[in-house]
Amino acid sequence: MKPFVLLGVLLTAFPGAVGAQGQTVELDQRMGQAWEVVWGRFFHPDSQTFMDYLSSYEPGEELAHLPTAEEVGRQYPNPCGYSTGMEDGMILGGAMLSTLCDRFAVTGETNLREDAARVFAGMRRCATVHGVPGFVARNVCIEDGQSVYINSSRDQYTHFVHGLWKYYRSPLPDEATKTEIAGILADVAERMIEFVTPENNYDFCRADGTRCPLGICRMWNVQAHEAARLPMIYAAAWEATGRQRYRQLWRQYTAPAVEQSASPSEHSPAYALLQMQCSLEVLYELEPDEELKGKLLQTMQHVSSLAAPRLEHVMKAIAGKSDEQLQMLGPDWRKVQDWINQAGYMNPQWGPYREIWHVIREAGESALIPMMVDGAVIDERQMMQLNDIASRIDYRRCSSCGIVYHLAAYWKARRCQMQ
Repeated sequence: MKPFVLLGVLLTAFPGAVGAQGQTVELDQRMGQAWEVVWGRFFHPDSQTFMDYLSSYEPGEELAHLPTAEEVGRQYPNPCGYSTGMEDGMILGGAMLSTLCDRFAVTGETNLREDAARVFAGMRRCATVHGVPGFVARNVCIEDGQSVYINSSRDQYTHFVHGLWKYYRSPLPDEATKTEIAGILADVAERMIEFVTPENNYDFCRADGTRCPLGICRMWNVQAHEAARLPMIYAAAWEATGRQRYRQLWRQYTAPAVEQSASPSEHSPAYALLQMQCSLEVLYELEPDEELKGKLLQTMQHVSSLAAPRLEHVMKAIAGKSDEQLQMLGPDWRKVQDWINQAGYMNPQWGPYREIWHVIREAGESALIPMMVDGAVIDERQMMQLNDIASRIDYRRCSSCGIVYHLAAYWKARRCQMQ
């Protein structure tokens, strides 16, 4: 089956959203371009992971800014790898693995098994190459295939676990791979058990076992949009392994997490709402108690309502940018003038590029969030928004990894229409 044949069927249900037939063809083509760009420019075959941005459109030079093994070895410029282009590898890996599951559900393309296996290989590398069980590195240095920054985050873990959970449940992996996934999720759960304690302020700690000074590794006593992440890890580990140890912890944390999740801030950025939705999705799908399940659904619907104005805002922001601005390249972080000190971590600043990188990403994130709710229906307005986003971005001249989320929203929309 051709990759984009079914979109015509999907969109004919909403003629007002499409207008001319040419718009359907254009959307097909643009999403095809986005797919090619993600794999051809953002995915590195040596690390088998995705990178955050491009600093050149010249073939072979797109990722020339990435840190060297020597720089990563001395944790330069900071132990998170912030602003270097390899700080969000597991966020992107998890998101792309979920997207592959959705695309396979729609098209059944057999080549997607190999694509998913490649993404999984990179995620497995980030969970094992450093020799610290349960620690999920953000990414791996492409120069030596093993050097990592020692400070991860709950955001990385959220997409990592969510992506593996989706993959595990899909028809894509073979039994040997499912066994590997179960082992990795068990290692993550064991790290949470060992480190996420009152003595550590519920921090899962850096790879060297020391506390994260930024607060981004804390898994409990956190904000509403973060409260469900610890139980979702235990829930995913329980489903994959069947171990009662993880089931007990899932049940222990779920009820209070549901209560704490009820009122996320309306000012939460799209990435935070998306990660919240990921954690809630796992809990919702596995929850046996009907009352708790109903509360989870209600919260997911509320999160969707918060995403709607975010999408409106970011679409206006994109509409106000010139083609030249939207095609802006990221910098070589070593050469930027402004750096800020974050709790002792020196973070190079991207200047005007940060906004461009951000709005492209947030457009896809905001569009995706409502589609993750059980029983989601893609209406005419949502289809118009997806079409508007895709028609505004020239993916052949897009340097932001945000296009991963454009693809995620696109394939989720198509999957929703099949249900």
